[in-house]
Amino acid sequence: MCQHLFFLSFLFCLRIVPPLNYTDIITVPPLEFLSGHRYISQAAAKIDVDFDYDGPLMKTEVPGPRSRELMKQLNGIQNAEAVHFFCNYEESRGNYLVDVDGNRMLDLYSQISSIPIGYSHPSLIKLLQQPQNLSTFVNRPALGILPPENFAERLKESLLSVAPKGLPQVITMSCGSCSNENAFKAIFMWYRSKERGHNNVTKEELESCMINQPPGCPDYAMLSFMGGFHGRTMGCLATTHSKAIHKLDIPSLDWPIAPFPRLKYPLEDFVKENQQEEARCLEEVEDLIVKYRKKKKIVAGIIIEPIQSEGGDNHASDDFFRKLRDIARKHGCAFLVDEVQTGGGCTGKFWAHEHWGLDDPADVVTFSKKMMTGGFFHKEEFRPNAPYRIFNTWLGDPSKNLMLAEVIKVIKREDLLNNATHAGKALLTGLLDLQARYPHLISRVRGRGTFCSFDTPNDATRNKLITIARNKGVVLGGCGDRSIRFRPTLIFKDHHAHLFLNIFSDILANFKFWQRRNHANTTE
Repeated sequence: MCQHLFFLSFLFCLRIVPPLNYTDIITVPPLEFLSGHRYISQAAAKIDVDFDYDGPLMKTEVPGPRSRELMKQLNGIQNAEAVHFFCNYEESRGNYLVDVDGNRMLDLYSQISSIPIGYSHPSLIKLLQQPQNLSTFVNRPALGILPPENFAERLKESLLSVAPKGLPQVITMSCGSCSNENAFKAIFMWYRSKERGHNNVTKEELESCMINQPPGCPDYAMLSFMGGFHGRTMGCLATTHSKAIHKLDIPSLDWPIAPFPRLKYPLEDFVKENQQEEARCLEEVEDLIVKYRKKKKIVAGIIIEPIQSEGGDNHASDDFFRKLRDIARKHGCAFLVDEVQTGGGCTGKFWAHEHWGLDDPADVVTFSKKMMTGGFFHKEEFRPNAPYRIFNTWLGDPSKNLMLAEVIKVIKREDLLNNATHAGKALLTGLLDLQARYPHLISRVRGRGTFCSFDTPNDATRNKLITIARNKGVVLGGCGDRSIRFRPTLIFKDHHAHLFLNIFSDILANFKFWQRRNHANTTE
């Protein structure tokens, strides 16, 4: 049976089997008894991607009965309280996610910003079906000791073809957390090498590191920012400051935490205030570096996201980041840019930090999510000076590099970086219009490319809007304490932006009704 389905999907990709007939697929209309629909956008012409659906189609509430049954099963094995619903990935395609109850939703969250070119993209399906790629998917070698013959070539075709300026070296990893964790290690080793000069490692260093003591384990630190998120592993968790639930009960490290600018919107109305806020934060960074040095704890590196994502989609000006890079250089600290969520093209440039126009490139850039694989780029001087210093069994997966190479071809062929800029403008313009219409529900609209967000009055309102949108056929995500964030795929176009804006406009216009209905349901 599986072989038969696999063969049919192969024929579909070759267009031997005709595409599905969409004549019976319709978008979800507003409930007939609701009034005051305020559509703010005309639907654009249908997109020309042959694997995308025409619109949402809802059959049950979400989660539906099948999802709830599966949640109960999974919860018997592990804590499944974070699960939203179960998915049917065989039926999901393009910008649309289908759940196990047959609900088809426009996905503007894309697996927490991790799907680059949509679900079930024909180019990736074709790649998996090519016999010459079979070994890459079947075997997962221990890359640090036994890489495949073409591994260096594959890295050049994939990761190195989009390497950030001035960073010719790359190490692959499996996820964002281990990318940042190992980037920290590379920075600490680099800093200790500077201090040691040309001297050899001493016997005392070798013996003391085995019992977690200096000088073998120097008292170094990474400076991070309040609101930042860099992972859930132990070192990363010391630099993560977005939600208490991530850190509660976990021992951590005494590393400095600087304030991240809290900008006022609209930006053009608060230029002076925002400049003062950024200057305050930069001054605090320098004060912390000096303060920690005085207590014999050296700040070896600074880590920052181009846009604080999990912490609430917090932005700062390009000038802020340029000055932060100058501070890192002044104090001899490595400058690490965490592009795990912002990398891969969603801001209109392949790397979000390209917007800053740095004269001196970042020292290290970490990535994952849309990049299909994890890892970090770095300057030559951060290269480990001995084997096994940056190491784990798999060091990523060659199949992910193969898929990334194909993703990059699609991005270039379909001009998806410009598409992200164009579609992002349509989305942001629509959100600003909604903000003008519903200022009691939407504020601080912000974004770069399709990497957009806005604030709601509080956490309860935010969660309610996300739930209503999901049951109207749109998947959204939250971040921070009251923000809604948008993380669509790179094939998200104006058509999808207008479709979302029309649905969400209807939700906002009738939000009081939804609140009353919810109150009635909870009091029955």
